[in-house]
Amino acid sequence: MSITEDFLSTTEEQEIVAAIVLAEKETSGEIRVHIEDHSNLPVLERAQQVFKMLNMHKTSARNGVLFYVGVKDRHFAIIGDNGIDAVVPYDFWEATKKKVLDHFKTNQYKQGLIAGILHTGKQLKYFFPYQGANDINELPNEISRG
Repeated sequence: MSITEDFLSTTEEQEIVAAIVLAEKETSGEIRVHIEDHSNLPVLERAQQVFKMLNMHKTSARNGVLFYVGVKDRHFAIIGDNGIDAVVPYDFWEATKKKVLDHFKTNQYKQGLIAGILHTGKQLKYFFPYQGANDINELPNEISRG
């Protein structure tokens, strides 16, 4: 098994995907998690690259959010699209990142990602409310790997 496959169990991955589904019932925002072993790029640069690779910049409201994890490098980043950056408070990303990293410090990776995902959904509902039956899931909810 690779280091990224050992990072989360199948059950933990299913729980994270369930958290994405639950969070997206709060908001029209689109949330993705990407896990990879290593990158030679600085973490934010790599997260931005993955964001584009996953076509997260193509949502209609420009409201995609990526949770990026570099397992071997012990890197984490959370980034959002322009539509989100234009409306969220200045400390939104740092507050969300702190929720995740507080769990990561004690090797509670699943709990950290779930806490960050649910927090994101609750916060984004004020700016990008869920559209009910008209809300289209524009991006897959499964965890991507690099």
